[in-house]
Amino acid sequence: MPRPLRIAVAGLGTVGAGVVRLLQQHRALIARRAGRELQVVAVSARDARRERGIDLAGVRWQSDPLKLALDPEVEVVCELIGGEDGIALALARAALAAGKPLVTANKAMLAVHGAELAALAEERGTTIGFEAAVAGGIPVIKALREGLAANGIRRVYGILNGTCNYILTQMRESGRPFSEVLEEAQRLGYAEADPATDIDGYDAAHKLALLAALAFGGRPRFDAIHIEGIRQVTPEDIRYAEELGYRIKLLGVARMTAAGLEQRLHPAMVPAQAPIAQVEGVFNGVVVDGDFVGSTVYEGRGAGAGPTASAVVADLIDLARGRRLPVFGVPCSALADHPVAPMAAHVGCYYIRLQVVDRPGVMAEIAAVLRDHAISIESLIQRGRNPGRGVPIVLTSHETTEEAMVRALAQIGRLPSVLEEPRMIRIEPLEAGPGQPEGGRRP
Repeated sequence: MPRPLRIAVAGLGTVGAGVVRLLQQHRALIARRAGRELQVVAVSARDARRERGIDLAGVRWQSDPLKLALDPEVEVVCELIGGEDGIALALARAALAAGKPLVTANKAMLAVHGAELAALAEERGTTIGFEAAVAGGIPVIKALREGLAANGIRRVYGILNGTCNYILTQMRESGRPFSEVLEEAQRLGYAEADPATDIDGYDAAHKLALLAALAFGGRPRFDAIHIEGIRQVTPEDIRYAEELGYRIKLLGVARMTAAGLEQRLHPAMVPAQAPIAQVEGVFNGVVVDGDFVGSTVYEGRGAGAGPTASAVVADLIDLARGRRLPVFGVPCSALADHPVAPMAAHVGCYYIRLQVVDRPGVMAEIAAVLRDHAISIESLIQRGRNPGRGVPIVLTSHETTEEAMVRALAQIGRLPSVLEEPRMIRIEPLEAGPGQPEGGRRP
């Protein structure tokens, strides 16, 4: 058997320790599948004395992770520190400049600096493995870069953050408000003490940037993504969604349109029978629509030591076999600068919830505003009476532009009869499951 592949691991947190543990626990299995052993020869972490439940006997420690890139005994660098820039980016640049493959789970770094790092890797004759950067243990990067390489991709979409998916699932099942379920998620370890990166959509948007780059052969453009989080989703919205035949998911969508590449991350109403609607709790799910293969669905745990370590080691096994692929599927010279489709140009259907004064003529006022913006109503829910006080009205629209809807809602919000800021959620037309009609139920 050839000599072992010698690996350095920078960062021994949950994922880094998980990688070392997996390599040790499945040493013989991995060697058989890779054709050689995978051996961790050096590590870097803040505290060498901390107990991590892994055997580091005989492994060299480096207080400065940048020295791992220059270590002549190291053939591959695993960057598992995290962060968009700082020491993680410096280590990535140093490893690639030294001609050493980089394996990373760092979606933020690649979403912002991916094009630069891919060019450096290509220049130095090496590559970057980042299966662990998107959807944890789900092999969606390999699917896009290899398994679906013969397809023109029409659309890629998915649930890309387990924290948000857990919160929305619990809100639907229990009827509790966002703030209460978020506190529970923090107690259970599903949400960070500062959950903003997750619940405001940035974590999922980083992943969407990488999926879009692979699907459409372009540079990652995190700055071009329309991002909304889940803070404003209410139990009322979730109940109305159920009544209309939908579930609310934080959905990332990338597709090519006449206006350019559309990338958006926001709460969406998806048909309850669609495969993506069945992805619950902390799980992630990704759907890729190819022109020849049709829709392919990938589901699994999107985070945690085990799933993420599994994806990191899968990249290491590919390197041990001698596989070197272009980082984003095509040479850097072939990466396109796609025009960015503005969110105002998005065309779709919408859910609208209003709190209005219960008096005659209110619905006529609202309908007149929608008419003036060429928006037609598909369905209406209006129940109960509360004369002189507030009652809810729920509408769904036929297809219209985002620009028209935003302008109409701004005008509706200024009507004296409207008591709260209008609430709008986009409706995403997705394929239903086998034997089920497409779309949601109509009241």
